[in-house]
Amino acid sequence: MAEQQKMSRMALTAMVVGGMVGAGIFSLPRTFAGATGPLGAVIAWLIAGTGMYMLARVFQALAERKPDLDAGVFAYAKAGFGDYPGHLSAFGYWIGSCIGNVSYWVLIKSTLGAFFPIFGDGNTVAAILIASVGIWLFHFLILRGVQQAAAINKIVTIAKVIPILLFIVILFFAFKLDLFSANLYGGDLSTGLFEQVRATMLVTVFVFIGIEGASVYSRYAKERKDVGWATIVGFVGVTGLMVLVTLLPYAVLQRAEIAGMRQPSMAGVLESVVGPWGSVFVSVGLLVSVLGAYLAWALICAEVMFAAGKSNDMPKAFSRTNANGVPHVAMWWTSIIIQIIVISTYWSRDAFTLMLNLTSATTLIPYFLVAAYGLMIARRGETYQVRPQERQRDLIIAGIAVLYTVFMLYAGGLKYILLAAILFAPGTILYYIARREQGKPVFGKTSDWVLFALIVAAALYGAYGLATGTIAL
Repeated sequence: MAEQQKMSRMALTAMVVGGMVGAGIFSLPRTFAGATGPLGAVIAWLIAGTGMYMLARVFQALAERKPDLDAGVFAYAKAGFGDYPGHLSAFGYWIGSCIGNVSYWVLIKSTLGAFFPIFGDGNTVAAILIASVGIWLFHFLILRGVQQAAAINKIVTIAKVIPILLFIVILFFAFKLDLFSANLYGGDLSTGLFEQVRATMLVTVFVFIGIEGASVYSRYAKERKDVGWATIVGFVGVTGLMVLVTLLPYAVLQRAEIAGMRQPSMAGVLESVVGPWGSVFVSVGLLVSVLGAYLAWALICAEVMFAAGKSNDMPKAFSRTNANGVPHVAMWWTSIIIQIIVISTYWSRDAFTLMLNLTSATTLIPYFLVAAYGLMIARRGETYQVRPQERQRDLIIAGIAVLYTVFMLYAGGLKYILLAAILFAPGTILYYIARREQGKPVFGKTSDWVLFALIVAAALYGAYGLATGTIAL
């Protein structure tokens, strides 16, 4: 890659912030209020913040200890567990990112639906047509160059943080302690605290996705240590914003009122405090934010498939680039898959929540493999010859990250694991093509066959559930 394509520390940090501050943060008030009160929200953020911080530290450590592994998310899974798990990690991360991008379009159209009823909740025919135009406009913008898109992302990242900061400042001044206290335990919710917290877990994963934005772009970093710095700084800053956006609405409205709002609920909360301009202001901020996040994530999707094509985990075609150095085959596939999923939202009752939870479930699997690889090299003492005193610390950090990702998968429930399997099973066709291109047997180990059989069985069970209505979209 040409030298001008290198990214500074601030550009990498903007990729992390741009990836994390997307659709999710604007939907937090309603999503949390529907499940819990401030106490449950604090516990959920403590669990998620600790778990994701540990995961961020694993990404940071691996970026420094394994500098030869680029596009780290799936490269670590392959290095630790073999070719097929590496492929599944790449595919899961890619398909999860594509689904996440669909959630952005649903939220954009739902936001517009508050002003133009033809867009409804983001899944009407008119909404799908508008989203389709947007998908292909972005597609051709990205094909013009990664550096150009990264520069736009930096501007958008600054623009979208402004309405979030204003929201926080206004709600600080409108804070009513008696209202906050009345909402503390969830008000009239009938479920216990553990179930309340569990219900928010996949949401917290969704809003933290993007933490590895700098890791995915490690091959563009001017200095390798910038990757870890950008990851931690971006994480700490965005976590602070998300906790405040979740908790402050409980001090200005009843929990049930917030839970009944349309998405993006941040707009409704601000409108209740300052009047109609608050809703318009947040809605404009959301449109800028989500379009910027879509740009960052479309780039990440293509980058992951490009790296997977280069490392023979995907068909070689994905490693092709155009005259601007953009992986155009990977970009075409990404845009086509996003288009298909956008069309499918027409049949979903709550398209945004479905996309949010499914993104989290598919992305947790690559996250688990990254954490497990970090634990593996710390246990072996691999790369710790120079600073052996760090090994114990890294063992604890990676161990907590592994436990966190396993708990998240459990908290999300079986439904989303089965839906993820329906996507993973046909994804193995790409692995089959890649192995045939190299003249290698499709599955080199017995464990690969067992893993494939489990995925197919889960996919069939999930498809049966969809067909019979026991799994609802």
